[in-house]
Amino acid sequence: MAGLIKREDIDEVRQRTDIKEVVDGYVTLKGAGLGTYKGLCPFHDERSPSFTVRPQVGRYHCFGCGEDGDAISFVQKMDHTSFHEAVEKLAARIGYELRYEDGGSGPNREEVGKRQRLLDAHKIADEFFRSQLLTPGAAEARNFLDGRGFDRAAAEQFGVGYAPQGWDALLKHLRGRGFTDAELKLTGMFSEGNRGIYDRFRGRLIWPIRDIAGDTIGFGARKLYEDDQGPKYLNTPETTLYKKSQVLYGIDLAKRNIAKERQLVVVEGYTDVMACHLSGIPTAVATCGTAFGTEHIKIARRLLSDDGSGGEVIFTFDGDAAGQKAALRAFEEDQRFTAQTYVAVEPTGADPCELRQARGDAAVRELIGSRRPLFEFAIKATLRRHNLDTVEGRVAALREAAPVVAQIRDAGMRPAYTRELAGWLGTPIEEVSRSVGAAAKRAATGVQAPSGTSTAPAGQQPRGSASSGQAAVGQAIAGQAAAGQAAGAPPSGAPAFMRPDPRDPVAAMERQALEVVLQEPGVLDGAAWPQFEASYFSTPAYAAVHTAIRATGPGPASDPVGWVEHIRQEVPEPLRALVSELAVTPLPANTAEAMQRYCRDILARLFELQITRIKADKMGQLQRLDAAAHPEDFQRLNREVMQLEMQRRALRSDS
Repeated sequence: MAGLIKREDIDEVRQRTDIKEVVDGYVTLKGAGLGTYKGLCPFHDERSPSFTVRPQVGRYHCFGCGEDGDAISFVQKMDHTSFHEAVEKLAARIGYELRYEDGGSGPNREEVGKRQRLLDAHKIADEFFRSQLLTPGAAEARNFLDGRGFDRAAAEQFGVGYAPQGWDALLKHLRGRGFTDAELKLTGMFSEGNRGIYDRFRGRLIWPIRDIAGDTIGFGARKLYEDDQGPKYLNTPETTLYKKSQVLYGIDLAKRNIAKERQLVVVEGYTDVMACHLSGIPTAVATCGTAFGTEHIKIARRLLSDDGSGGEVIFTFDGDAAGQKAALRAFEEDQRFTAQTYVAVEPTGADPCELRQARGDAAVRELIGSRRPLFEFAIKATLRRHNLDTVEGRVAALREAAPVVAQIRDAGMRPAYTRELAGWLGTPIEEVSRSVGAAAKRAATGVQAPSGTSTAPAGQQPRGSASSGQAAVGQAIAGQAAAGQAAGAPPSGAPAFMRPDPRDPVAAMERQALEVVLQEPGVLDGAAWPQFEASYFSTPAYAAVHTAIRATGPGPASDPVGWVEHIRQEVPEPLRALVSELAVTPLPANTAEAMQRYCRDILARLFELQITRIKADKMGQLQRLDAAAHPEDFQRLNREVMQLEMQRRALRSDS
């Protein structure tokens, strides 16, 4: 039976793991000062980045929602694993062999977490399908790929495989690797009949669907044979791993290019993703049998670092009615992005895969390059639903199109498209401006359009009304407010610590000193440590952190990660998030020399304040002392005051 992981091994994994590399798998991080990085928080929806990571101390902290932790807790929260499983995953990542208490060993197949068992089964199935693509029975699958311009190297790049015909090829393979039927039922790779379970994917071309970290969590399967009575495409059903509303095919391959180029291209199918990547558009991803929705947008915004400073999202859709409908659905979610949203539709209706087959890689790049703003596409699609040759048709088209123009985020673009709409309708600009203004006012106040002037397609709520998207934003704001209140209210019986007033200059200086010490513990080498240890902190929260640092002792240069963690364990529980916050707050220095100077100056200010306090105390003693009655004490206090003044001046000259 597996024992607990040894504490020293947990500390070793925590110390050796580069938290930036771990977080980079989920969030695009940008430099925010020397040794500090920022990105959009993966734990709440935000417009500007407040999620901060400092690899040197191995911690993250979100200044928006208050989430904080180390690499272990990050993996726990993002992958929904136990502490035990997160440590094992990180240990495997760095090649560290864990030891267990009481002579135990690592968990065996029956004891590992359910999620890890599912991941293991998918990994083995992935390898099995890929190996099957090279067998004689997979000739039809290879012909399919070849017919669409994908060679063996392309198949290997995207992990394409083949599910053999028959009922139990994969089932036998996974049973032979030690998986039970009860476990296999949970994977979504099997169907169940009167005689038990059997392969869900049979005689099909297979694409592995991976999460952002690169773990296979499901499969997409394309029909190859006429006698296959199933649908053309068959995906893994919903499982604990595979949630189609949260999955983007190709995200594992595209994530770094999305972050680098600040571009996301959304296509419709697996072969379209392959065609785009092979044509020089490595930012392409696809949804898996569902519309591009809210959960997909959260992933995209984190990768794009969607903070209003740029970036673009490009949707490609077929030119048919279904494609136009999909584009309009995408427009309904447009306001969730601060990045510019575009649509690229090939006039002939060809998708990227067909375009590459017919005209080559350059044609795919030209398609993406020809993108148009999504709101322009939405306006024109709206106008096409009306007969503009009649007065009634033009009036109805204006009523429906005006709210679309009113939704354009760029205030400078809105008047331009108001003029364009007037031209497309053949209606006076003044009339169109009034309609757009009225639509904008309704949207701002949440009032729906008057009866008979519906501004949205049938079955959809008007954009100007209190839509579900706006409600979600309101809920998010309320949630953040609740989180902030919770953070300021300690549990019953816990010591209460008021949030220090940032306007208090003494509290601000004490905070800066703790930031410096926690992030650059080397500044306390030599004589600086006893001076810091003896310093007085007047702010209760900062005084508690100072006490914890003193109890922990000077920070070893070899393990700043473990040192900060020990300090977190020393402070009262309500202050642990504060320690993380202090440990990751960006310091105002961009070079090593500037950092040393800043740290030295901050500590000098702390020590000077300490000297000033002691000097004031001794000056008070001097004033109360009868010099004639106690000449020796008077002389001693005078000397001490002079020495303190000399120390204060020395600090000033060094800073």
